[in-house]
Amino acid sequence: MNISSDIKPVTYLKSRAADLLKQINDTHRPVIITQNGEPKAVLQDPESFENMKNAIGILKLISMGEEDVRAGKTIEQEEVFNEIKKIIENR
Repeated sequence: MNISSDIKPVTYLKSRAADLLKQINDTHRPVIITQNGEPKAVLQDPESFENMKNAIGILKLISMGEEDVRAGKTIEQEEVFNEIKKIIENR
């Protein structure tokens, strides 16, 4: 993997958008778009973007769960299963 091939100036994006989109979708690697030598945007294929969003969501849920454990906001497993059983039986 050559990261320099994943950094393109905005002029490249303007003139070769179709080629750039093909590269992104073929490699599933994001491309950094620069303007005046500074990174200004990241282009990413939709599948990788969705995967990244899902991963961030899972990490957030894990973090929230860890905070609950530290704060003592927990319920015994048996109690949870009993509540689920009651809900199912009352349907």
